[in-house]
Amino acid sequence: MIDSHCHLDHEPLFANLDKVLERSKNVGIKKILTISTSLKSFQNIIEIIKKDTIIYGTFGIHPHETNNDTVSIEEIIQNVKEYEKIIGVGETGLDFYYNNSDKKKQIQSFEQHIQASIMLRIPIIVHSRNAENETFDILNNFKNENLKILMHCFTGSKIFSEKLLKLNTFFSASGIITFKNAIELQDTFKSLPLDRLMIETDSPFLAPEPKRGKKNEPSYIQYTAEKLAKLKNISKNELIIKTSQNFNNLFFN
Repeated sequence: MIDSHCHLDHEPLFANLDKVLERSKNVGIKKILTISTSLKSFQNIIEIIKKDTIIYGTFGIHPHETNNDTVSIEEIIQNVKEYEKIIGVGETGLDFYYNNSDKKKQIQSFEQHIQASIMLRIPIIVHSRNAENETFDILNNFKNENLKILMHCFTGSKIFSEKLLKLNTFFSASGIITFKNAIELQDTFKSLPLDRLMIETDSPFLAPEPKRGKKNEPSYIQYTAEKLAKLKNISKNELIIKTSQNFNNLFFN
């Protein structure tokens, strides 16, 4: 299995990294992608990716942080190129639910991250909440630039997913798909092509059933894999093989 999105720099994961990694390997995790959300976060990630060969990282500024952290296209490129195990740009995008940052600053940062990912020819990890139209319109502006898109923790509408598929987007399922009230989201993932899917924990957030309410960690990805396999009417093993192939095709080809 591959956890395509987690935050190992967040507590309690950071303070217990050795045990977290041990439990991850015990359930069959082969790669973990730990995601940057701020300049401070990235400094911790630089150290975390040195801890184990299975850990990779990204560079990016979360939309919540765009009031505080600003980076140029050149700075994004420089930070990614400096470290071999930094393989993606993000997490970036738009969050108009909490509005922790100014909308214009979120949009500007998102566009800069996109341009940097195009120049680097590596994937962009996108966060989108209460901003489906704006997110799609911005991504669609770059549709002729061979953009590599991964919609992380996808919770959008089926219509949104259908539009994104036209941009060759990948979609990552989080523990939310295991929640009993996530009927519409489960239906959307049923409709998405298997060769466009990945799995993630977004740990330490969004622990899946039956761990809901606890602090999430990469080893809990097994429950998301089980649920997604049921939704796709395939074996868990087949689901793991395919989502791992999808991750490797996106990030290493």
